[in-house]
Amino acid sequence: MKKYTTVGKSEKKIDSLSLATGESKFVDDFEMKNELYCKLVYSPHAFAEILDIDDSKALAIEGVVDVLHYKNVKHILHTTAGQGFPEPSPYDCTIFENIVRFVGDRVAMVIAENREIAHMAVKLLDVKYKILEPLFDPEKAMDPGAPQIHDSSRFTPIGVKYEPERNLAAEVEIGFGDIQKGKEESDFIIDETYNAHYGQHCTIEPHSVKSYFDEMGRLVLLSSTQVPFHVRRIVAQACDYPLSKIRVIKPRIGGGFGSKQEVFLEQLAALTTIKHKRPARLVISREEVFQSSRTRHPIRVNLKMGAKNNGEITFLEMDSLLNSGAYGSHALTVLSNCGSKVLPLFNKIENLHFIGRSVYTNLPVGGAYRGYGATQGYFALNQHLDILTRKLNVDLPDFIKKNHIQVGETSQVFEALGEGRDGVTQLVNSCQLDECIDICIKEIDWYKKHDKKITNGDKVRGVGLAVSMQGSAIPLIDMAAAYIKMNEDGSFNMNIGATDIGTGSDTILAQIAAEVLNVPLEKMIVYSSDTDRTPFDVGAYASSTTYLSGRAVKKCANKIKDQILGVAAEIMESSLEDLSLESSKVIDRKQNKSASYYDICNYSLYTKDQFQIQAEASEIVEQSPPPFMAQATEVEVDTKTGEVKVLEFVSAVDCGQAINPQLAEGQVEGATVNGISYAMTEEYIFSDKGNLLNKGFRSYKISTAADIPKMKTFIVESHEESGPFGAKSVSEIGINGPLPAIANAIYDAIGVRMYGAPFTAEKVYRAMQAQKIE
Repeated sequence: MKKYTTVGKSEKKIDSLSLATGESKFVDDFEMKNELYCKLVYSPHAFAEILDIDDSKALAIEGVVDVLHYKNVKHILHTTAGQGFPEPSPYDCTIFENIVRFVGDRVAMVIAENREIAHMAVKLLDVKYKILEPLFDPEKAMDPGAPQIHDSSRFTPIGVKYEPERNLAAEVEIGFGDIQKGKEESDFIIDETYNAHYGQHCTIEPHSVKSYFDEMGRLVLLSSTQVPFHVRRIVAQACDYPLSKIRVIKPRIGGGFGSKQEVFLEQLAALTTIKHKRPARLVISREEVFQSSRTRHPIRVNLKMGAKNNGEITFLEMDSLLNSGAYGSHALTVLSNCGSKVLPLFNKIENLHFIGRSVYTNLPVGGAYRGYGATQGYFALNQHLDILTRKLNVDLPDFIKKNHIQVGETSQVFEALGEGRDGVTQLVNSCQLDECIDICIKEIDWYKKHDKKITNGDKVRGVGLAVSMQGSAIPLIDMAAAYIKMNEDGSFNMNIGATDIGTGSDTILAQIAAEVLNVPLEKMIVYSSDTDRTPFDVGAYASSTTYLSGRAVKKCANKIKDQILGVAAEIMESSLEDLSLESSKVIDRKQNKSASYYDICNYSLYTKDQFQIQAEASEIVEQSPPPFMAQATEVEVDTKTGEVKVLEFVSAVDCGQAINPQLAEGQVEGATVNGISYAMTEEYIFSDKGNLLNKGFRSYKISTAADIPKMKTFIVESHEESGPFGAKSVSEIGINGPLPAIANAIYDAIGVRMYGAPFTAEKVYRAMQAQKIE
């Protein structure tokens, strides 16, 4: 591997000191004079028509400024999904409407002088409802006679299959080969159904936005968002307000994980400021986040796989049913990823069929969540492989090595299935999955523990393995841009639209630029995520920042490098081919001369043929090189109670060249803990009327530091030729393996197959009883 000066080094995050000392500002840290306080009113019913809203008593309270609802806000169809234009999600919502579609759907918003008055006023709204028959079961959503959740005025802007009259929010179908032939050639068929459940993102900072008019009369939104440029576009659309008069700024963010790829609060704050010409604050509570924001989409996956006794897989059918909830945010693209990020991993299967449907129900709304459909798909596929290899009596790690996609290979799935449209043809240029598997089975001591059922009293241990791939940006769709200029002291301003949501992307992108320009990291002055001051970027999603935004930064930095060399050649009267960059200088070794960046910039600004050394660059990508990961775990199951304890978890990832190994490791460990928590304890519990009962951390259990098992994380470097300095993505993939790896380990311990999660003691015990395991 090539040695670099800044890339590949675990540099400190450029914002680490300000975060550690509390100097970094999050949305609610910005103080506004004469600020209005906004408080939302939510539906107590899963499905109802609002017959009337009487806001007179609320408006009579001193300090109540306004009440917004369907009677006084323009109805403009849009999507809240923060995706590229035209969005692949249906236009199925308005800011307020006279139909509410889940418990927690918004009904109105009180605008008041302070919090206390707003909270008092919401209790005085008189809302008359006509209760409608709700739909909670996604399996029945398309049945004749099922309640219709949306009318035919809803539509999708990209023309894909969308039938609201059948509660169908999206449908995807691809196939190749001959499924019937594959069935006839198989010696046996494995047919199982798996259910991935709801999950809450659990960011430390809730969804937050503040709005105000600046001194030039332009609307400014301070938003805790992953997608500032999409926020600007969607707010302009939903509020019928000129985009040119909107500025969106993303300050520091307390976590996103996909939840802040949604644009559902910003338009409310914007309306308040537009109407009343005052700053507005809208920060929702933890309970509101659980009830009314976005979740992981529950997906039911049915897998049918045929195989010969020699281990050859003759066909694979995947049927996925996604519960989109009350609105279709990300319904098509998460569904697509359930196939497109999963099925290419095993590309030797000649006969394959994938069909997926996203359906509306009167339950909370799904949205973007780390893993984005791949997590749900891998829960099914990895367990299916475990079942298959046990039936064949072959070694699971060896079977995976023989059948997974390799360098120089492709998959027909790449071309057939993208995110909301056809995919692209691509070859795998880097893959160290075999090494990742080897590390995991060595560290977990696989061959001494697998199938051994090591027992200590009532407790039995087992080990499980899972593998996955993801992607790096959305090819031919997403774009990123960067701008850099040089300063007299040899420092550089870098403005990027890329959105740092705590991942360290400001640092990563600065390292890429510093490597090209051969300067220390502290010479890069980064400003990001401001729609007025930074160039366009799609935002932080689809594992795009390091790969896509990184390519834009590298391209831009190379333009700066060329300008620096040009000025240096003039100063030293040198030939360009004799020059090189070294430690903030340009060296001419042939003439034994050098020019410092200080000299070069001052020459360009003040001496001759003056110009600003500056450049911009935009980048799209034609492929989405996948990172690869293996994950293994050891669990201990109490056969008397069903309690499962995760003892150890090992992750090994091929993410290309790790730009900052410590930050890459942190991303893997964070995603892995996220996945373990999702697998073991996280669960939405509903009443029979669709009301979420556990709207907080006292009842919705997430892992604490005390719950985290012994963890080992390994960065297995490869070189992705198309990536910046060989880098691929890393932020999402770690969440894909815990669910199936733990499920496989439970089976290894007690012979009980867990087709649904979380793996609570109660669920495992019931599964033991159902499968007659003692």
